[in-house]
This record gives sequence, C-alpha cells and structure tokens, in this order.
Amino acid sequence: MTEDVDLLDDLLRLCAAAGAEPEVHHTLPDHREGWEQAPMVLVGDDAAARCRGAARRRGVMVVGRGRDVPDVWRRAVEIGAECVIRLPESETWLVDQIANASEGVGRPAVTVGVIGGRGGAGASTLACALAVTAARAGQRTMLIDGDPLGGGIDVLLGGERAEGMRWPDFAHSKGRVGGGALEESLPALHGLRVLSWGRDDWVVIPPPAMRAVLAAARRLGGVVVVDLPRRVDEAVAEALAQLDLGLVVVPGELRAVAAAKRVASMAGMVLDDLRVMARGPYAPGLDAHWVARAMRLPLAGELPLERGLSAEQDAGEPPGGNARGPLARFCAAFWGQALIGERVSGPVAGGTP
Repeated sequence: MTEDVDLLDDLLRLCAAAGAEPEVHHTLPDHREGWEQAPMVLVGDDAAARCRGAARRRGVMVVGRGRDVPDVWRRAVEIGAECVIRLPESETWLVDQIANASEGVGRPAVTVGVIGGRGGAGASTLACALAVTAARAGQRTMLIDGDPLGGGIDVLLGGERAEGMRWPDFAHSKGRVGGGALEESLPALHGLRVLSWGRDDWVVIPPPAMRAVLAAARRLGGVVVVDLPRRVDEAVAEALAQLDLGLVVVPGELRAVAAAKRVASMAGMVLDDLRVMARGPYAPGLDAHWVARAMRLPLAGELPLERGLSAEQDAGEPPGGNARGPLARFCAAFWGQALIGERVSGPVAGGTP
C-alpha cells in the first residue's frame, strides 16, 4: 500500500523476484479481507499514517526508500507493524520474506540423505525406493540426485527421457529458488519429482546453487530424499547441512566397513545424525549389529535383499515399486518411524526374505 511511484516499482520488482503476485492499494482497502487475510502487508512509509485504526494483525511491515521519513517508527508502532525496512539495503531479506509468505511456510520436509559406504553398496537403489514408497503413501516427495558421477538417478526410475529441468539448469542459481516453481519444473515420475543430472556436458554445481535448491525443496514440506556421493566437497557439505538424517549403506564385508568408516568420518564433520544401513549377505561372523558397532554409529536398519530386482528394473519397475516386495515394506516401516517421530528413533526391522 503506497502512493510513492518509485517505491511501488521497487516492491513490484521484489514481488516478481519472489514469485508472488501482489495486490496494490493506495489506501486501506474497502473490504476488510484484503487487509486481514493477505499473507503479508507491505505499507509504504508514505502511507503508514493512513493505516491508523486498521485491525491489528501479524505480517505488517513498513517499507521505505533511503532515509527514514519523520515519525516513521512512531507510525509503525501505531499500526502494529513488525518492522521498518529500508531499501535497497534490505532487498534480499525482503524477497525471502515475500516468498515465504507467498508459498506458506509450514513444517519443512523430512530430509534424508543416502550415502554408499563403498562403490556399488546400493545407495541409489535405497534412495529411489525410499522416495517411491513415500510418494505411494501420499507424501509430497522430491528425489534429488547429488552424485554427478552416478549415471543419473532418473535412469533407475525409467525417466531419463522425461521432460523437465535437470541440474545444469540450476547451476547458476545464487539467490532464492521458489519451491513451487522448482517442483513444477522437474520431471514427474512414479508420483514424485526428480532432480537428476543431464546427459551432455559436465557441470559443476556451486555451493550456493545446491543450498538454494535444497532449501526450496525443503520448504515444500513432505519428504526430500538426497542421493549423495562418497566424497564431501563444498556443494555436498551444503546438502549435508540441510539433512535431518543421513544413512550410510554398508555391505557386510570387512573392506566395505573400512571404506565406509572413512566416508562416515567426512560426512560426520557436517551432519550430526548419521546412521548405518547394513546390507547382507554378511561375511562369516558378521551381522548388522557388528557392522554398526564397527562403524561406531547407530544402526538405522538392515536393508533386505530382494530377488529379481534387476529384472523388475529392466521391465520398468523402479526400486520399491512393488508395494508387496521386501524393499518397499522395509521403506514403509522406515517412514512409519521417521514421519511420526520426525526422525528414526531406533533400527527398522529388516533382513533377508
């Protein structure tokens, strides 16, 4: 609400950057709903005096350009404004606030990362199965491929030719990425959205781009699953910092445990809650609990073997696609704990079928 043409131009530009569609008034709107029900109200410092008597509500901010006008703080207090914002100094912050209000900031997504303790451990398979199972249960789900050398997680889902944006399209993202815009731009496969890698040139994802994309995905709520590489660079560290829980898939072999301990040591420098997902068959004398003790990490569960998984994938069935299979049942039990308690409080039952 403002009659300052220059200020209005700035605010319209910031709303566009945040992906929000504003309703513009010069004075208090005639209908009360416009003031009381809008997710946010931005009052120009030229219009603050005209808002006396308006119903008190949250989300009112007084905005101006350059120096404070006389009595602006007193007027802000009179109308119950939360703050006084000066442009251009606070533009970045204000874009974030507008986007939050536009999208509606609820409970962030339960975000789980999966890392292979060694090459071929089955981390990508587990990540896909977790995402497919969550989507089948009705959760808003996004699967993010954080491993540029993994061959593309969309291949596991049979969607390498699906229309939509890939990581190279987000490589230069520095500011805020809108959650809704991100979701709509990605390929939709098996009831979930997938962010994978391109098939052409090698692209390095800068840390700010990883941070912006993961933050946008989490703001949507529901479930986010991230398939992570075994190395930890700056971009991977950004992803690890946004996880609620990390799972290290560790085959039951001595060399696999030794390799996984190095992976866990690097990831553990960023991520506090890191757990072992043991996977058989086991070497003589080993079991899931032995693997977890050797890793000095809590046991999240024992990943079951599923016979015929490769054949199902060749037929177009993604990991976890068979709702009655042991892998899907295991993932359903995992989410049953993670989504109710916001984290896995103990190991999930599993084993060889």
